[in-house]
Amino acid sequence: MLKIGLTGNIGSGKTTVAKVFEVLSVPVFYADEAARTVMLNDEELIAGVTQEFGTEAYFDDGSLNRKHIAGIVFNDAERLQKLNALVHPATFRAFDRWVEQFDNDVPYVIKEAAILFESGSYKLCDKSIIVTAPLETRLQRVMQRDNISHEEAANRNARQMPEEEKIKLADYTINNDGTQLVIPQVLALHQTILSLVKG
Repeated sequence: MLKIGLTGNIGSGKTTVAKVFEVLSVPVFYADEAARTVMLNDEELIAGVTQEFGTEAYFDDGSLNRKHIAGIVFNDAERLQKLNALVHPATFRAFDRWVEQFDNDVPYVIKEAAILFESGSYKLCDKSIIVTAPLETRLQRVMQRDNISHEEAANRNARQMPEEEKIKLADYTINNDGTQLVIPQVLALHQTILSLVKG
């Protein structure tokens, strides 16, 4: 069973592509959702977050005090790095547990992650895919989706590794610029990955 990483910068449409793979019966692990979950159920992570950000990091009912943590990491790159250093390993552990349930019953699984390359998790995958689209197209999508300004969308994009760098690191590219149909590209890639498994 192969592990395939799937990523794309903000507004690229990587989640849409992930859903197409799901239609093809490929299991998809959504790392961003998992990261939110492990903050609440991974004991090792909870202990680390509490140690780094104080007991105020969690409410009495066990839920995460996002406002408290955001207030600390938003303007402090070093503390954000510390938070990521705690969350990433916990997300990796969650992925490993998730993969075990398939026990080689499927040819491959997909790990969808916004920061596949930034977190280094692409190194734990056999191959990686990036979904691309021109910057302006991506910003327009984010503005419409999240109802935010062009400036805010651009700021969010600027916090990510440049798309060109990710393309160099990725094994496959899916173009989602609106001129090419995405589904045929996914179907072709699906066949390519299946031939790797059989190979």
